[in-house]
Amino acid sequence: MLKLSAWSWLVNPAYLAVAILIPATANATEIPSDQENKVLNQLEIYSQEGQRDSLKQVTNVNQLRDVSPTDWAYEALRSLVDRYGCIAGYPNQTFRGNQALSRYEFAAGLNSCLNQIERLIASSESVAREDIETLSRLTEEFQTELATLGGRVDDLESRTAFLEDNQFSTTTKLSGEVIFAITDSFGDNDDNQTVLGDRFRLNFNTSFTGKDKLVTRLAGGNLDTLLGPTSTQTFNLNNDEENSNNVSVDWLAYYFPIELGEKTQLDVYTAAFGGIHSDYVPTLNPYFEDYDGGNGALSTFASESPIYRIGAGSGAGVSFKFGLLDNLVGPSTITLGYLAGEAGNPSEGAGLFNGDFGALAQLNVALSDSINLGATYVRGYNDGTPTFGNIVGTTLANLDGVQKTTNTFGAQATWKVSDGINLSSYFAYQDVNVQDADLDDGEVWTWGAGIALPDFGKEGNVLGLFAGTPPYLGDAASNKTPIHVEAFYKYQINDNISITPGVIWLQNADQGINDEDDRFIGTLRTTFTF
Repeated sequence: MLKLSAWSWLVNPAYLAVAILIPATANATEIPSDQENKVLNQLEIYSQEGQRDSLKQVTNVNQLRDVSPTDWAYEALRSLVDRYGCIAGYPNQTFRGNQALSRYEFAAGLNSCLNQIERLIASSESVAREDIETLSRLTEEFQTELATLGGRVDDLESRTAFLEDNQFSTTTKLSGEVIFAITDSFGDNDDNQTVLGDRFRLNFNTSFTGKDKLVTRLAGGNLDTLLGPTSTQTFNLNNDEENSNNVSVDWLAYYFPIELGEKTQLDVYTAAFGGIHSDYVPTLNPYFEDYDGGNGALSTFASESPIYRIGAGSGAGVSFKFGLLDNLVGPSTITLGYLAGEAGNPSEGAGLFNGDFGALAQLNVALSDSINLGATYVRGYNDGTPTFGNIVGTTLANLDGVQKTTNTFGAQATWKVSDGINLSSYFAYQDVNVQDADLDDGEVWTWGAGIALPDFGKEGNVLGLFAGTPPYLGDAASNKTPIHVEAFYKYQINDNISITPGVIWLQNADQGINDEDDRFIGTLRTTFTF
């Protein structure tokens, strides 16, 4: 197998194949200096190692899922693979032949093929004369870019060697997020004070094979999830019961793939502690969903459908990917999962299978490059604990202190209208069966819809508007429907710092149980990532 050069992740093989086997003149337009400086950003590449789509050597053109014999460059690709073996594909067996290619990217691929042909010549293997002549012309055309890349790669290798010699682990990388948030609520009878809170997360991401990932996350903060209406926001989830910035492990999980064939794969997720369904299943709510982090929506309600809050803790999930399309929220998937809330408790009525649980099944279909639809079912059991963990929904919808089983049916959709507009929505209906004979069964409803404008005003920015009804008991005596409207603007100062001002309007936040007034929540969130 050919081992590609240090810059080989830049290669887009489709144009390379045609250029080598079909003599042509590449675009000779000069590359601006600022673009040149970005071609091999050494430290950035190293920090993203293991996260980018790395290339994998192809030994047969049929391994590429998005290449067919009817494609105009098919024979050129097949010939390159069969004769010289210098074509690489992405880990999901895609080729991405329509992706744009710069002169420096072409030069990187050209150098890779030159190295391979040199090996073939050295081993006395046959190389077509016309291919050698074509490569000679291309080498002369791109001699400046090849020389520049060679110097940059030498520099990259020396920097990488230094970092590897001084890293604290050969298998583990540290990443983190810190949130500072000023927030307050306003209303006719509001007596909440303005607060400055924080939440931090430190992630130790470990890989043993290069394809798997063991996540150990430490977290803490000083904001309570039960202190008034401002607690509806994601940064209140800190796993610190005393809210005094105590550090604790709040998530332990392991991801690994199972190869089922050349074009199919099963992704497996196991959670020893702190797992939630959105860890392993697509929520179809891009730009709002940030896994309760500090770069998406302000509230837990706008982040994802409440159906994914039914069940949390320990368990496993499997996701089977199918179809050739791979868009903003990924490919089509069939997902199954199970999470138990008291898996570590050996007492009667607890444990992995006898306590609280949520069992999920979801079908997600990528209808096109821009549209995804999802259908979800969750079977849940709560032995006196809140249905949605008191993270989202009204008091009546959560039925805290009531033993119950639930069957919840949900639908999700997302549509990337254009590069600057994305629409998403969800709906869920829950049938509640109460075990207490003195209480009636009920129905819980929820829906939400949002519009996101990514890169609004600047690359990395997001302007978002979301509205809907949090989970509420449909036949409650008060008969008042809660309303949640949220607007936020995430401004990306640089790659590591963003500031998000936002406002949330709540009406009948607890279904009018206490004749609560309308509430307005104002927030200024600053997020640091590293």
